[in-house]
Amino acid sequence: MKVAAIVEGDGEVKALPTLLRRLAAWRTPESFVDPLPPIRVRRDRFLNRNEEFSRYLPLAAAKCTEDGWVLLVLDADDDCPAELGPQILKRAQCCVPHRRISVVLANREYESWFIAAAQSLNDQRGFSFDPMDRIDPETPRDAKGWIRARMAGGAYGETTDQPEFSARMDLQEAYNGSRSFRKLCSDWSRQVRTA
Repeated sequence: MKVAAIVEGDGEVKALPTLLRRLAAWRTPESFVDPLPPIRVRRDRFLNRNEEFSRYLPLAAAKCTEDGWVLLVLDADDDCPAELGPQILKRAQCCVPHRRISVVLANREYESWFIAAAQSLNDQRGFSFDPMDRIDPETPRDAKGWIRARMAGGAYGETTDQPEFSARMDLQEAYNGSRSFRKLCSDWSRQVRTA
């Protein structure tokens, strides 16, 4: 099954296929899944301009073919994922009713999943985590900043560190600590098993 993802950042373009391959091995090892290179959009333009929304969704639908799945992975930022996610899904289903679609909003940013799995990332790529720093991973408005503050030299690069952290983070730890990551996992299992 082909998965055509729509993402909003250059880091996610590189990181999400790695994460999806890991999810496949962890959650659905019996199924072959082909995560295609994601389509990058600008979140605000994509969500607020119908012409942008109507352009990228059919493109993703065409890429994943009839048996595939369109997966939107965006940052929730200050929006409530439980409210915004269903709104986006309804619009997407109207735009491409002939494809299976999921919407996952990382609450607040993709990096919040790294915060949820911070213990497993300790000593990776200059990241240092003290268990006394443990927080609700979906609380900080600037999850990138939280990660950056714990990197050697205060340097965090989305296009370099995000793919590496996606390859190294403990998926069970992220699952246990993040509701939005659990949403990705449950959508993954449902979509792949019904394919």
